[in-house]
Amino acid sequence: MRQEPREIGIGLVGGGYMGKAHAVALSAVGAVFQTALRPRLEVIAASSLASAERYRADFGFARAAADWRALVADPAVEAVVIAAPQATHRAIAEAAFAAGKSVFCEKPLGASISDAEAMVAAAEASGLPNMIGFNYVRTPATQFVRKLLAEGAIGEVTWFRGEHTEDFLADADAPATWRCQGRANGTMGDLAPHMINCALALMGDIAALSAQIETVHPTRPGPEGPVPVDNDDQAQMMVRFSSGASGHLYFSRIATGRKMGYAYEIHGTKGAIRFDQEDQNVVWLYRAEGPEATRGFTKILTGPAHPDYLPFCQGPGHGTGYQDQIIIEARDFLEAIATGTPVWPTFREGLKVARVIETAFASAEEGRWLPVLQE
Repeated sequence: MRQEPREIGIGLVGGGYMGKAHAVALSAVGAVFQTALRPRLEVIAASSLASAERYRADFGFARAAADWRALVADPAVEAVVIAAPQATHRAIAEAAFAAGKSVFCEKPLGASISDAEAMVAAAEASGLPNMIGFNYVRTPATQFVRKLLAEGAIGEVTWFRGEHTEDFLADADAPATWRCQGRANGTMGDLAPHMINCALALMGDIAALSAQIETVHPTRPGPEGPVPVDNDDQAQMMVRFSSGASGHLYFSRIATGRKMGYAYEIHGTKGAIRFDQEDQNVVWLYRAEGPEATRGFTKILTGPAHPDYLPFCQGPGHGTGYQDQIIIEARDFLEAIATGTPVWPTFREGLKVARVIETAFASAEEGRWLPVLQE
């Protein structure tokens, strides 16, 4: 006999771009996946009470709070979702764990490597479920690629190329915004974590790297004249994975024409794989078999046979979208809480990414290959 689902009170910190995505996902996840736990939207907090009240009305939360501390302290809140600026992540997570509440935190884990280390320590000391929001790696297509690689579908993997490229600051005359200030808001803090997480998920740990990080547009227009840009526009790194495979990663917020260029190409001894998030329901697979005259990349459209597709749609090729990735994240978080078993990616995966980024900054400054920071 099927057990009746149980409700769980959720507190959401932040109601902007990602806050809305999480609110929608939490409202939909029970219907999509028939989860054992069903979110009850209890409290939403924002930078002001007026903003929080607006989000409360828009998203369907029971109450609004002007301060995240009130949200964490609320007895009806059993789990906390952090979708606030990076500089706030550590304090909110530490307080939530101390209050005995599970935490889902958007990437990057913290605003610095020390933040990330402290957050992992707090999470693991509490013994509570914790997850970090790397949503792109959860598409049915990329989950399928992980399965192909695990099965050895393309033989021994020898090379990986990954990028996360967008063009929202490609125009040199675009006005300065908050994205142009603070290391955590640059390309290495904003876009790079997603593709680094992807590389780690598909290829395993990065052992060493050589990085170049640069600000292409050093100033941008402001209301009173040029405003200095103090973070990076683009970066690249050569990497050596612990497996022995080599690779290249590139990240840019000034890649003219690219809107969601989360893409990778993987070469193996028996085949190759290509994927591009701008066409997120397609995987291109090459198998080095059969007559040379008939070999070529096969276009595979995702469908019910691929991971986490069927709960959204029964039609092959109809596709899933961005919001669906967030719903899959919500399912995983609820499953971790319901079972008491860690579900990938935990805070520790976020720390792995942070260590790669910290090593990249050091490599760029010193102009040489460096081993990736370890514990």
